[in-house]
Amino acid sequence: MNEHQRILEHNRTAWNNAVDSGNEWTHPVSASVIEAARRGEWHIVLTPVKHVPREWFGQIDGARVLCLASGGGQQGPVLAAAGAQVTVFDNSPRQLAQDEFVAARDGLSLTTVQGDMADLSAFANASFDLIVHPVSNCFVPDVRPVWKESCRVLARGGALLSGFNNPVLYIFDEELEDQGVLEVRHPLPYADSPEKQQDKVARGQPFEFGHSLEDQIGGQIDAGFVIAGLYEDAWHVERVSSRYFPPFIATRAVKI
Repeated sequence: MNEHQRILEHNRTAWNNAVDSGNEWTHPVSASVIEAARRGEWHIVLTPVKHVPREWFGQIDGARVLCLASGGGQQGPVLAAAGAQVTVFDNSPRQLAQDEFVAARDGLSLTTVQGDMADLSAFANASFDLIVHPVSNCFVPDVRPVWKESCRVLARGGALLSGFNNPVLYIFDEELEDQGVLEVRHPLPYADSPEKQQDKVARGQPFEFGHSLEDQIGGQIDAGFVIAGLYEDAWHVERVSSRYFPPFIATRAVKI
């Protein structure tokens, strides 16, 4: 097993376990949310708090939408209820099962596919009009293949809506921040150390990677996108670091 496959398999297990433990990003939306979306009253998030601007989506009714690394029964079912032709793609079968649960409960049509966000070979070129990619590329060691594959499967003029971690988030000692102390500890770009990975294996937590802005934003441009929108966001819970900088970024990138 190569290193990429080892990381992929561990993170798959960790997110399967997250469903069992009730992680908030695994909670399916309610039937009332789906009912409202059918009336045209809907929103989704790419980052913890701010709603994605509606103008970022373009025409959603009938659009071919890929929810990339976006399982959990949240974004995909809402967009399907709003009229999109939705495919939810995720590494975790338990996360995909949450989308399938909402679809069965509320009579939605959507497709689920398990796989690696850096390998979209299951899809032909120009298969989608829109990609929705909430914060999740922190779980792959190299983000540039994600951008390249996203560009390939988007139709020309299609948009990639992405949320990702501000790399500054990773310079601090996470355990000390949990105690209210900010201490600069890690160089960027960030990757869990072997010792940290061992601890996460024991705890059943996913491995994380903090990518540079050059790879996050520059990587989208290099893949063939133009950045057409950007906003920053905060944690939805109190954290010391949020007093000093916005820990999340969202971008709208258009395939040229």
